[in-house]
Amino acid sequence: MKVVIDTNVFISGIFFGGTPYAVLDAWRHGRVELVLSPVIMAEYQNTAAELSERHSAVEVTEWLQLVAVTATLVKATPLPESVCSDPDDDKFIACALSAGARVIVTGDKALLACAGYRNLTILTSRAFATRHLSAGA
Repeated sequence: MKVVIDTNVFISGIFFGGTPYAVLDAWRHGRVELVLSPVIMAEYQNTAAELSERHSAVEVTEWLQLVAVTATLVKATPLPESVCSDPDDDKFIACALSAGARVIVTGDKALLACAGYRNLTILTSRAFATRHLSAGA
């Protein structure tokens, strides 16, 4: 299953663990296919660099290298008009649509409110884990 992971879930999983980490772990072990665009990758890198200054014990380089090597990079076609109340979130929708991904995992309320746009499923990491990563899924 192709999945777009919002920056907040990606970073939270690396730095703070919990359910966001379970989503990353599923990707790392091949249970889901992470798709992203160059713009999303840059946001992952920039946000990780900023947090690394405050949380130096966390090793982000390995995660970013894993993304670079194993994630599917797509050239996302921009949306014809803004969909989210926060236009910065449109890049995740554009990436999902361009990659043929049906699921976006996020903790962002503005992005969650866009669920159903062009049949996209937009879930929190907890809802994603319950629906797709539990033993019976």
